[in-house]
Amino acid sequence: MNNEKYYITTAIAYASRKPHIGNTYEVVLADAIARFNRLIGYDVFFLTGTDEHGQKIQKQAEIQGISPQEHVDIITDEIRRIWDLMNISYDKFIRTTDIYHKETVQKIFKKLYEQGDIYQSSYEGWYCIPCESFFTDTQITNNKCPDCGGIVEKSSEEAYFFKIGKYANRLEKYIERNPNFIQPESRKNEIIRNFIQVGLQDLCVSRTSFSWGIPVSFDSKHIIYVWIDALSNYITALDYNPDGESGDLFNKYWPANVHLIGKDILRFHTIYWPIMLMALNIELPKQIFGHPWLLYGTEKMSKSKCNVIYAEDLVRHFGVDAVRYYLLHEMPFAQDGTITYELLISRINSDLANILGNLVNRSIAMVEKYFCGIIPFCGALESIDKELIEFALSVPSKVEKQMEHLHVSDALDEIWSLLRRTNKYIDETAPWLLGKEENKKERLGTVLYNLLECIRFASVLILPFLPETAQNIQTQINAKNITWESLSNFVGTISGKEVNREKPLFNRIDEKEKIIEIELNQ
Repeated sequence: MNNEKYYITTAIAYASRKPHIGNTYEVVLADAIARFNRLIGYDVFFLTGTDEHGQKIQKQAEIQGISPQEHVDIITDEIRRIWDLMNISYDKFIRTTDIYHKETVQKIFKKLYEQGDIYQSSYEGWYCIPCESFFTDTQITNNKCPDCGGIVEKSSEEAYFFKIGKYANRLEKYIERNPNFIQPESRKNEIIRNFIQVGLQDLCVSRTSFSWGIPVSFDSKHIIYVWIDALSNYITALDYNPDGESGDLFNKYWPANVHLIGKDILRFHTIYWPIMLMALNIELPKQIFGHPWLLYGTEKMSKSKCNVIYAEDLVRHFGVDAVRYYLLHEMPFAQDGTITYELLISRINSDLANILGNLVNRSIAMVEKYFCGIIPFCGALESIDKELIEFALSVPSKVEKQMEHLHVSDALDEIWSLLRRTNKYIDETAPWLLGKEENKKERLGTVLYNLLECIRFASVLILPFLPETAQNIQTQINAKNITWESLSNFVGTISGKEVNREKPLFNRIDEKEKIIEIELNQ
């Protein structure tokens, strides 16, 4: 066990509309990483929340005839409900409308202004409301946003600007000296080549054309622009104080071990945020991971394309852990993943029902049949048993190594390699034949003990990824030793305890019937 801290954050969800499963992937990924680090002994703090200011939200509220605060209250409640539905173990949920956040953001803005990093001028350029970003003439083609493709508007207004160019060389040197700061590697190269090396223009950090936001404390007609407001949540949530002594949470958990974000907002997190921290004389986060997108088939999810899938619909049809498993397993480290109902059903049938569920069900059924449900003692080991045990003992370190590099899908593959090897062991030892001979009773007991011990190993290993399933398995095999340390030896299953077989963990799904059911319920 170690007592080191581990601080992980997601990008805070924009409280403009209900998140789809592609948005939900990020918080499930962060949850698996947070749970794993708790399992191996880290003192984890997991932050998520909502970004609740901006012109887009103000316009949506006006259309609905409600106040912006009422609008974000509704959406944030929905986001928290979905996060809780997906069994997300966050330690704190921040809202940028929280009083403490707003007050600290005002202090940050004022400090940067007073030390000369922010100055007042005027802005004229192209503005994209959905992205809440300004662009120059050279960045715009056919009046369309280079990021989202939406229509941009010509905008001119008085504004405050942040001198980010002042810190460009320092940032580039930091990235070069810290090769793991931006992950994956391909994203780091994009940031350096496409943004830093071409020159950083001063960043517009206030607006006067709308009112829904945090006012500049010394110039109330200006609203603090989204990037200082939203990005600061990672430190305001920890009671950071730019004017004096920060709180215990900040002193304990900062710097963040990893900011987990979508690749589409990587630029803001790897340029604006580090520079803001440099200007505040705060240590930079250890790593920023720009994860890929979850596509529907080959397309990005979009309401206009009618290809949006929501978490609660998937959970209703397949269950929480099946959805979590698909999201975590089918998303590559550096490339976009894809989801369709057909692919999801296929993965559930192959990995969850056949490999995991069938192993657990068969093993417990044999303990019930041959030993009246009482876990047998482990007798003399044969070479085939020793080979299985050696394999099982090697898996935890392999999983830990993959998770250290945020290779979550690969970590799951390591666990499923143990499950496949255990299924093979059943075929190799043929316990149904041993059960026919009374003089093979001790040997049969040893085989079944080894099966239950491998299942115990798997239940501990899958806990961060499929928490409900892990606990269900542990209940069925009456597992008491379920710590990470218990995986250092192969004697954690307690002989003489009674198994408690319940309904199968995962049932096979008839694809045609399920697709019809889904279509009827849409």
